[in-house]
Amino acid sequence: MAPNGVPNGVDDEGIDYSDIEAKYQVQYEDGFDNILVVDGIPVIDKSKLEKLLAKIVKDFSRKGAPIKPEDITVPWDDAKGKSKGFMFVEFKNAEDATFALNAMNGHPFDAKHTFFITRFTDIERYTNLDETYVEPKPEEFKPREHLRAWLGDPQARDQYVTYRGDEVEIHWHGKPSQCEIAQKKNLEILYVSWSPLGTYLASLHRQGVRLWGGPSFEPQQRFAHPLVKLIDFSPCENYLVTWSHDPIVVPEGAAQGPQYFSPEDEGNNIAVWDLKTGNLLRTFPTAYSEGEEAKRQLQWPALKWSADDKYVGRVTPGQQISVYELPSMGLQGKKSIKIEGVVDFEWCPLGDKDRDEGEKGAKGAKKVRENMLAYWMPEVANQPARVTLMNFPSRDVLRQKNLFNVTDCKLYWQNQGDFLCVKVDRHTKTKKSIFCNLEIFRVREKDFPVEVVELKDTVTDFSWEPKGDRFVIISSNDPNLGNPGPGITIKTDVSFYQLDLRGKGDFRLLRTLPSRTSNTVRWSPRGRHVMLATVGSSSKSELEFWDLDFQSDDVGRREGGKEEWGSGIQHLGTADHYALTDAEWDPSGRYLATSASAWRHTLENGYAIWDFRGQEVEKHILDRFKQFLWRPRPISLLTKEQKRLIRRNLKEYSRQFEEEDAAEESNVSAELVAQRKRLVDEWNAWRKRSREELAEERKGRGKNADADSDKQEEAKEEIEVWIDEVIEQIEEVVE
Repeated sequence: MAPNGVPNGVDDEGIDYSDIEAKYQVQYEDGFDNILVVDGIPVIDKSKLEKLLAKIVKDFSRKGAPIKPEDITVPWDDAKGKSKGFMFVEFKNAEDATFALNAMNGHPFDAKHTFFITRFTDIERYTNLDETYVEPKPEEFKPREHLRAWLGDPQARDQYVTYRGDEVEIHWHGKPSQCEIAQKKNLEILYVSWSPLGTYLASLHRQGVRLWGGPSFEPQQRFAHPLVKLIDFSPCENYLVTWSHDPIVVPEGAAQGPQYFSPEDEGNNIAVWDLKTGNLLRTFPTAYSEGEEAKRQLQWPALKWSADDKYVGRVTPGQQISVYELPSMGLQGKKSIKIEGVVDFEWCPLGDKDRDEGEKGAKGAKKVRENMLAYWMPEVANQPARVTLMNFPSRDVLRQKNLFNVTDCKLYWQNQGDFLCVKVDRHTKTKKSIFCNLEIFRVREKDFPVEVVELKDTVTDFSWEPKGDRFVIISSNDPNLGNPGPGITIKTDVSFYQLDLRGKGDFRLLRTLPSRTSNTVRWSPRGRHVMLATVGSSSKSELEFWDLDFQSDDVGRREGGKEEWGSGIQHLGTADHYALTDAEWDPSGRYLATSASAWRHTLENGYAIWDFRGQEVEKHILDRFKQFLWRPRPISLLTKEQKRLIRRNLKEYSRQFEEEDAAEESNVSAELVAQRKRLVDEWNAWRKRSREELAEERKGRGKNADADSDKQEEAKEEIEVWIDEVIEQIEEVVE
């Protein structure tokens, strides 16, 4: 009742507005939205309160939600003299409380306690919650594009990306009639990169990294790392590492959340991200050797991933190797591997055998092999240099090899994890020259035997054959090797080695190609074929294509055939791409792409595609051309039996493909015939019009007789069109 005796919601004229006031009543804030209830904290007595609050403040601050001890209220059980296992945390505003809730809910406080956080205002709402079940309305299904849709292309084409000027184009590559542009975008970026399995295309912007995917190449994820310069994907595409030369700076008022940097990340350069959620997992500073910051270039990738994405490691030069577990990014075993003088390490790849064992291990049929890493350390305190193989996470040392007179080492794993080659650069006693040895570890054999291949020259490049037991080295004793000048071409030798299964089982020299200028080796991803190139030279740009099994199949070689050692190597062809800067095989191993990037020079930029024999398929000269990358393919889902069945029935598939090729050629022929017929019809129509015009003109001049005689002569003229068509083609093999 109002003071004037009129009921509330009724005016002086007796009109009732109560329903309108109830509908539009303003709900004022109760002032508790900035308070969170944190459950799951340890139950303590008051003597440990200060230590507990310090730990909680530290954990919240690390996640970007800074608080002070006076913001925390801990309820006590006065009868027992202990806390009740939960607390109240007050923030400046509701936005800060929301951020802390998202960042800290589910956070492990220690091995026995995990935070479970609720809004203070939600507790009463949950208490008064209506328990009557109401079936929710199903959300409308919105299909998403499949990120690997390109693998379902009916013509089994591969894709590649080109970057020219500000244009990024995705191309389909196949037969000439099948080549087309799939997508085209204008982007102001640093460069682009495919993920290891081809699922995403990453572009580097000034603000960070963006991932594109699906048939329409729509944005899939973004990572805010300003001025990013380098990126690296984990092998299974679960994580991403970014690096910027500029240290991380978090300005006041910057966005906060699990996808952004916090004040704790300031000063670091390297960031690790979760690819699916976009959340930041951890940051690191760039590690350099003491006193060498100005001399040494950044070693990339700075973080190295195990083949199964379970671990990522980084080396602190001269001190230790630190390995972190994913996705928590916590230090495995809570301690690093202390190795005095350690320089570098590499994880062992997963081969087909390891994947098969992993599948059996998942079913409980077989024990799964641990991850393995190899590292090397130079001579330290009168101790020789050393290469070590170690299991992880057990950290058991499997094999060690001492090395002497070592200048440098490089570690090269074969992609199936069967062999490890340690390229050891040694100096002579006078230390005026350097020669090389190859220390090859046989990882699949008992006790990890080591074979030594001694060489007299400096090895500039080494490359294992994919899924094979051969390797290629490029070596040189050219006096200009250490100080190449303008116009000077370094002379090199190219040598092929192979595991001799018919003899002692050692690696033997197959063949040496002397007096070359080649400085780059590119194996086909299928093995067998290899390309040698001179990259980065202004005077030489030759490409050589070789087949290492031209006269003998792989089965016969392994079963102990009688062909002469090294007789299967055959030169297929030679090509030339002026001033090329990059070369890369496509995933099928049928085509090789070479490119001349404007990042290196401005002469005849563009790219060319060759078949495995060195025959040019297409070539494009493009101004401001920067980058060419084939799209990788994931590991095949077919089993060994399915692959063997396909090889057994390859002739049937070949016949089907030949019929499709013939049909395509006939369509092209039909189009050509139709075009010729159209041209002939146009010619005849023109002649007919010309005769009629000539007849009218002569008639006007009184020359009808002559016109009639001309018509009689023209009526006798005939035009014959000959069309060649192949009805059937038979090939016979004469033995």
